[in-house]
Amino acid sequence: MSDSKILDHPLTTHVGKASAYLLNNFSPMSGFRSERKLSTYLVDGELEVREIASQIFHNDTLVLYIADNCNALELFILYIGFIICMPSKFWRKVIYIVLGVILIDLINIFRCMGLIYLREYYHAYFDFAHHFLFKAIVYTFTLLIWMRFSRNINFKNSNESLQIG
Repeated sequence: MSDSKILDHPLTTHVGKASAYLLNNFSPMSGFRSERKLSTYLVDGELEVREIASQIFHNDTLVLYIADNCNALELFILYIGFIICMPSKFWRKVIYIVLGVILIDLINIFRCMGLIYLREYYHAYFDFAHHFLFKAIVYTFTLLIWMRFSRNINFKNSNESLQIG
């Protein structure tokens, strides 16, 4: 999937647009917009244009660059894999997958909003928050959702994993 970017492009665009929208409409900050960055490459003598990131601007100044690696797709897949591998009823898995992906998406959007806030007002903390703090928060949140799902599973009764309805 990483070569085709079928899921990456729309998801990264969504994270950028949602972050800008929420900052403009639900925070004291305003003047944000999101754009996809296009890059041009020369491949085998032919010019190729590729989208590689979502950029967020604040009053025409670039404040955040959201790469496809930062759209939480890998975290969605990891979370979904955890849920699928655990023994539980089919519909319980479906509910936890849908709600979990929505919550992880929201926490990732809030992460981007927090990074923008730090970049604008507390730039000295931006790198630490980006590389360590916010990653720890997002992964911990994902772990907590998974733990909530797995706490009622009876591992001694493996027949539960075979139920589909």
